[in-house]
Amino acid sequence: MSSGEKRSEEREREAKERRRIKSGEAMRDLMTKYYMEAKAAEGTDRHIAWITSGGPVEPLIAFDVIPVYPENHGAMCGAAHMNVELCEVAESRGFSRDLCSYARGDIGSAITKGGPIGGLPRPTFLVCCNNICNTVFKWYEELSRFFDVPLFIFDTPFVRGELASHHLDYTRRQMEEYISFLERITGREYDEARFVEVAAKSLFASGLWAEVLACNQHRPAPMTCFDAFILMAPIVTLRGTQEVVDFYQGLLQEMRDRVEQGIGILPSEKYRLLWDNIPVWYEMRNLGRLFMELEACLVADTYTSAWTFQEVEAEDPLEAMAAIYTEVYLNINLERMADKIESLARRYEVDGMVMHSNRSCKPYSLGQYDLAKEFTRRTGKPALIIEADHTDSRWYNRAEVEARIRDFVENLLGESIPV
Repeated sequence: MSSGEKRSEEREREAKERRRIKSGEAMRDLMTKYYMEAKAAEGTDRHIAWITSGGPVEPLIAFDVIPVYPENHGAMCGAAHMNVELCEVAESRGFSRDLCSYARGDIGSAITKGGPIGGLPRPTFLVCCNNICNTVFKWYEELSRFFDVPLFIFDTPFVRGELASHHLDYTRRQMEEYISFLERITGREYDEARFVEVAAKSLFASGLWAEVLACNQHRPAPMTCFDAFILMAPIVTLRGTQEVVDFYQGLLQEMRDRVEQGIGILPSEKYRLLWDNIPVWYEMRNLGRLFMELEACLVADTYTSAWTFQEVEAEDPLEAMAAIYTEVYLNINLERMADKIESLARRYEVDGMVMHSNRSCKPYSLGQYDLAKEFTRRTGKPALIIEADHTDSRWYNRAEVEARIRDFVENLLGESIPV
C-alpha cells in the first residue's frame, strides 16, 4: 500500500469515528445494567411485571416494580437473528405463523429460556394495554396461563376523532383499577406524591427524546432513524427513572454538538426520507448500508416519535396519564395518522417516504396504501411500500426489497409521482 493510500485510509477511519454516535456506549451500559438487575430480581421478594410497550409503566415504577418488555426483548432476538428459532418453538405448539412474530418469539422464549440474554426473568404478574393492538390480549392470556400469574388488562377506547371527555373518564377509571390491582399485588398503598414524581420524570425524559429527534431537522442530519431505533430503548424500558433523564440529557447534548459542528451521520446526505412502521430488526445493518450508499438519510419516522408524549394540562395526575396513553399513534384513526405523517414530512423536509408493510403488525400496516396516497396528495412527494416482518426473516426477500429501494431513490431525481 502506498503512502498516499495509507493517508486516505487513515482519513476515512477518522471521518468514520467522527460520525460515530458516542452515546451508544452509555446506552449499552444502561440497558445491560437494567437487564442484569431484572434477572437478578427473579426469585426474590422484588416484583417483576411484564408489560406491553404502550402500557402505563409509571405506576409500576412508583410501586417499585421492575417492568420488563417482551416486545423490546423480541427486537433484541430479531436483531440477533434468533427469533425465527423461537417462533418455530411456538409454532410447534400450535401457534399460527400468521400471528405477530413478537408474540410467537416471546412464547418460544418463555418455553425454552432462549434468546441473547437467556430469556426474560419470570414475571410476578402481567400488564397488558391494548392501545397498540388487540393481539396482546391473547398473547398475555397465554403467558398468564403458562406462568400461572395474575394479568391486568388495561383497556383504552379507540379515538376516531378528537380526544373527548368520555374517553378520559373511561381511561381514568382504568387507571384507578390499575392502582388498586397494584396495591393488592404488592401489599403497598398508593403514594400519589411518588407517582407524580415518576410521571414528571417520564414526561421530562419524553421531552428530551423529542428534542433529540428534532435535531434531525438540521442538514446534515446528526443521526438516522436506524440510530434512533436503537437509542429509543431507554425511553421504552426505563421512562420514569432518573437514569433515563440523565441518559437523554447526555444524548441531546451530543446531538446539539453534532449539529453545531456540522457532523452528519452519513458521509454524504443527498436525500431525506421518512420511515413508517416498526424496523426490520434483522436487516437493520444491511438497510443502513444500502441507504448510506444511496446517499439517502432516513431523518424521521412514525415509530420512535410515538414515545414523544405531549404534556397534558390536567390537575389530576391520573387523568393526565389517561390522556397520554389513550391518544398514542396506533390508537387513532387514519386521518389523524395522515396528519401526523404530513407534519413529520414538512418539519423534516423529506423527499419521500418508505413504508414497511409489516406482516406481523396488522394495526400498523392496515391502511398504509391509503396513507401513502394521502401523503403524496398532501406533499407531492412519493412513497414506497416494502414488504417484510419485524423479526421473522422467513417472510423477507432481500433482493426484491433492495431493488425496489434502489429504483425508488433513483427516481427521486425526477418529478414527484402522481396519484
